[in-house]
Order: sequence, then C-alpha cells, then structure tokens
Amino acid sequence: MQTRTPRIRVSVLGPLRLEVDGAPVRLTPLTARLLVRLVAAEGEAVTVRELYRDVWQQTVQLPHQDLRNRNEVQKRILELRRAFDLAGPGHGARIVRTGQLPTARGAESTYRLDLADGELDSAEFARLVRDALRAAPASAVRLLDDALRLWCGRPLPEAQNEEFATAPVRRLTRLRETALRELVAGHTTLGRYDLALPVAEQAARERPEDPEAAATLARLNARLRERHGAELLRHTLRGLRVDVVVVRGDLFDQEDANLVVGFSDTFDTFADDVVISRESVQGQLVDRLFEGRHRLLDDGLRRGLKEFVPLATESVRDKRRGRRTRYPIGTAVAVPVGGRRVFALAYSRLGNDLRARSAPADLRLSLERLWPAVARHGLFKPVAIPLIGAGLSRLVELDRTQLLLLVVETFTRSLGLDPAVCPELRVVLRAGDLERTDLSMVESFLRGVDERGPALGPTGVG
Repeated sequence: MQTRTPRIRVSVLGPLRLEVDGAPVRLTPLTARLLVRLVAAEGEAVTVRELYRDVWQQTVQLPHQDLRNRNEVQKRILELRRAFDLAGPGHGARIVRTGQLPTARGAESTYRLDLADGELDSAEFARLVRDALRAAPASAVRLLDDALRLWCGRPLPEAQNEEFATAPVRRLTRLRETALRELVAGHTTLGRYDLALPVAEQAARERPEDPEAAATLARLNARLRERHGAELLRHTLRGLRVDVVVVRGDLFDQEDANLVVGFSDTFDTFADDVVISRESVQGQLVDRLFEGRHRLLDDGLRRGLKEFVPLATESVRDKRRGRRTRYPIGTAVAVPVGGRRVFALAYSRLGNDLRARSAPADLRLSLERLWPAVARHGLFKPVAIPLIGAGLSRLVELDRTQLLLLVVETFTRSLGLDPAVCPELRVVLRAGDLERTDLSMVESFLRGVDERGPALGPTGVG
C-alpha cells in the first residue's frame, strides 16, 4: 500500500505560519521567534549564543548564564522539533539539525533548518523567479505568477528592523521587484498589455520614488492607447469569447474582417448618383474593393442570388432605371473578395421613383437573417458593419443610438442559436454618426446580456 507523504509548510512571506498536513500548528511566541531566526539564516548554522541573543534579547548577565541560555534554547528547539514531528516521527530531527562549531572556549552547539523548497515559501519563491529568468516568455509568465501568489506580505515581519533579518528581507524584496518587472515584460512580449497593466500599476504604487517603475507604467499606457487606436468600446461577452467592438473610422479600412454593406431589394451596383449615390457605402464598395468595375461585383451577386427566389420583376414602363428584379427583404448574399466576404444585405425597397425606403421592422428582419448567413459563409472571421439605416434609406424612426443597439441586439440574440457566428462584431462609426450616438447605452446593454444570456435582452427597437 502506498503511503502518503506528509506535507510540512513554513510560510514567512507575510505573517509566520506553520502547517503540517494542511493543518495550522500553534507555536509559543518564543518558539515562533526562534523559527523566524533560523529561517533568516537561510540554511546556515546559528550558534546557541547567537540564538539566545537574537531571540530572547537578554541584556542582564547572571551567574551561570551560559548554561541557563543553552537550556532555554534547547527547550524551544525541542518544542519546534515536536511540531515538525506531527508529520511523522523523525521529521523534527531531519529539519532542525544539530551541529558543533569549534571555538577558543571549546565546541559550541549550533542549529540550522534543512527545509526543502516546497516546505519553505521563501525558498520556493526564489527558485520560481530564478527559473523564470531563464525561461521563454510564456513559461516565464506562468512561473512568475506562481511565485507572486506566494507573497502574502512583508517577509519575516516578526523580525522587523532586526539586524539578522535585514539581508534576507532586502534580498527577497528586491527579488519580488524583479519578478514584477519581468512579469510586465513577459505579458508585453506576448501582446497581453491588459494583463501587464495591473502589475505595472502595482509596482509603481509600491515604489512611488522609482523612476523606472513610473516610466514602465507610462510606456505601457501609451502602448494600450496605441493598440486601441480607433476603438471606442470593446466588450467580451461572458462565457463566449466573442467581442463586440465599436470603432471610429472607415468600413473599408477593416482589412482583416468580412464586411456588411446595405443594398436595396434590387441589388443595384452602378453608382450614377441617381439610383446609387457615389458617396454611399454601396457606391464606395465598387471603387474600394472592385477597382471601380461594378460588373465584377455584379458577377458575385449573380452567383450568390441563385440561392434565392425573386419576389417579382418590374416592367420597363413601371421602372425605367436600375434593375427590375426584386428579392425579399433580408436577402443576404456572400460575395467572395480575396480571402474574405462582403455580405450584401437587402434591407430597403427601391421604389419606382428611385427612392430607397426602409422601416425598423425591415431592418430588424434583415439583421436577423444576416447573422445565420455570416455563420454559414463568414469563415469565422471578424465582421465589420456600418451603421446601417443611417444613410439614404431614410430610416428616420430610429436615431443613431437605436440603430447601433439594433445591430448589437440582433447579433447577441443570434449567439443564443449559434455561438460560433464570428469571433468579433465590429461596428464602424463615421465621425458624424459618433457625435449623435450614446455608447454608454450600448455598454449598459452588453452588461445586461452578460447577466441574462445572449438569447435575451430586447431593446424595444422595432
């Protein structure tokens, strides 16, 4: 039968604690102070004379004092060994070792602690930090996290300002400063500035006079600002590892993402400033992604529209300009462009007077049909979408904030049916739209989604 190895744990990174098999062991004050003195010696032998001087701090010399001192020390050594023996017979003698030191007055008894790394938190802390300094960044971060979790306060606080504790306390404190500095560097190398920031803040708070700590924090904050760039809001949905992001900028600059572009139900592509405005997102699509050749976009749309049944075809007399075949509101066509997709989404109706019209219910239906198409054809890439409905479709019933909430709400609802729609929804706002959009409402809505789950949380829009 396999026997369980007893576990002894001495903790001095913070208030002294002795545990045997996970249970705390209570020591008398003098014995606890004796243990602290032996730990501070860092494995070196300490004479009885030194132990008595540093632990009892006796200043009056009495007759036969040396004998009394030796007896007092031996009594506390015996108590300490009995505490370690709670792990099993012989552990006390193994850990608290006796020796002899030759002196001019004869041999003098010494005692030293023989604790393994796993039995003494300060030794384990030092080993983890040393190993981290030689490790690759990801391994170093793990080792440093493990080391810093051992730190529960000032080392050896029971010996504060004692000369015998000065050197080990200074060494451990400096080692912790190194650990914090290297942890910031490790997270930064791995691109995890969000994890590096609280460590750098802690280091700067603990060492307010240290210019290096302040400079590290300043550099990290600058990198975070640079990383966020045009980001205005980023929220990671709880439990899904899906980000909802709002950025300021140009839809067509989102080169790592699939794009969503709104169309009318006829899917016109020729920007003649009559059927399609050259300034609209739809008009810019041809110039920015298809080199101004709308027939390339037409070919992609034609192939994609084969999956859908048209609603009707207008006569030339009724509709003299533009295309005449109409498709259902909510038709979402995935057009390949390089290694990504443009999702052409029919959310408005182009009247025979060449005016595009849409309603909140049309936009909601279109968005609800968009997300399954993204899940099917989007190659699990981020999806960038403009503020659909804010342009020439004249969807005047909803303001900019309501339009943004409708995009976010339908997306989060779709995750209740398919959590793998895409890893990131990125809503791209133009400067003019941003001025009239309340992002705090969007953030509040997303916090509510975290609490209720992605299938819930109506906005009341549409």
